[in-house]
Amino acid sequence: MNRMFAAGFAGTIAGVVATTQLVGPLLAQNNAANATTYEYLDLFGSIFERVRADYVEEVDDRDLIEAAINGMLTSLDPHSSYLPPQDYSDMREQTRGEFGGLGIEVTQEEGFVKVVSPIDGTPADEAGVMAGDFVTHVDGESVLGLTLNEAVELMRGPVGSEIVITIVREGVEPFEVTIIRDTIQIQAVRGRTESDAVVLRLTTFNQQTFPNLLAEMEEQLEALGGIDNAMGVVLDLRNNPGGLLDQAVQVSDAFLEQGEIVSTRGRRPGDSDRYNAAPGDIAEGLPIVVLINGGSASASEIVAGALQDHRRAIIVGEKSFGKGSVQTIMPLQGSGAMRLTTARYYTPSGRSIQALGIEPDVIVAPRANGEELEDGVIPRRSEADLRGAISNDSLTEDERRQLEDERARLEADSLLRNDDFQLAYALDILRGLAVYGDR
Repeated sequence: MNRMFAAGFAGTIAGVVATTQLVGPLLAQNNAANATTYEYLDLFGSIFERVRADYVEEVDDRDLIEAAINGMLTSLDPHSSYLPPQDYSDMREQTRGEFGGLGIEVTQEEGFVKVVSPIDGTPADEAGVMAGDFVTHVDGESVLGLTLNEAVELMRGPVGSEIVITIVREGVEPFEVTIIRDTIQIQAVRGRTESDAVVLRLTTFNQQTFPNLLAEMEEQLEALGGIDNAMGVVLDLRNNPGGLLDQAVQVSDAFLEQGEIVSTRGRRPGDSDRYNAAPGDIAEGLPIVVLINGGSASASEIVAGALQDHRRAIIVGEKSFGKGSVQTIMPLQGSGAMRLTTARYYTPSGRSIQALGIEPDVIVAPRANGEELEDGVIPRRSEADLRGAISNDSLTEDERRQLEDERARLEADSLLRNDDFQLAYALDILRGLAVYGDR
């Protein structure tokens, strides 16, 4: 008994001694780190005062401080930045779905502005700006050395005014594009039917995306005469630069019955979040094909990753952009805000797509090996094309009409292959799944 007590007591004393030995160096390290931090803050103050006093021209204190704050944030990653009051106001307008500008989502790479994607139907889209393009000059002024916010500010201007941007595109000589600024009204979801499939084109993830998705899905199913007549659904996320996380979660949840949609993990364990699907699938189990490309980023990748991991959809197209981080907008005094990267997000299987992107299940380039079709239809000869061929007398008028309708549909599909090969491929996959399901 005495031995057990002694051993316990000795262990307690050893623990106290060990703790005492550790606390000293830790406190010293913290004090040293704090001292270094204060030294650098003093250095910043000294430089600030020297600039105010000795710079060749008089400077505005507020501009200097904002530039210093933005420099600190942009040094962290391409998506963290300071938003002055006007920029913060513009950003809130964008999430509501209407704003003025060119209609491109941009990031910064190697000092230049890189186009993540043009927004459908905007001046930039109509002028031929493409995902992956680099903007090097705005109205002849180089953007090299500017922050992303400064470069974006150069591209802003009154609605109706003209801007000339210089584009560098892989494999092409640099060229200029003239664009007329306009009010950008984003229709978050556009729906239509193609070959008995519902095609939902999602252009962005703003506050209108999920309600628009529900409305378009209902409208297109009604046009087909009900869900029983639908072959499947195509979610077109190509050149969708992303947007609001909650909208990505709701869109994913719309097609999932259960399970995790996405998780976010921050610096501390308590900063982690997990989003799960609730019962209910608006497609009622219909096959889904998701189209992505290099302009599909952020929220688009959340949706594609969730549906891919749950085997709810087949992902078709090209590898996505690879933005797997979450930014939190933090309002600041003075009506500005800070955009800070606070977490990474992970697909249901636990993979981070940051800088990797979503790999499609079926890789399809925009065109089939550059094949050009004659009048949109693959040329082929048949018995009916031979001179003097006898007619078929075994078909009723209804059967003949059905065959003519089928031929017209196939010819329309061929035209679609020439206009949008990736979408045509997605529809081919849905047809194959429909045939497989029937069997």
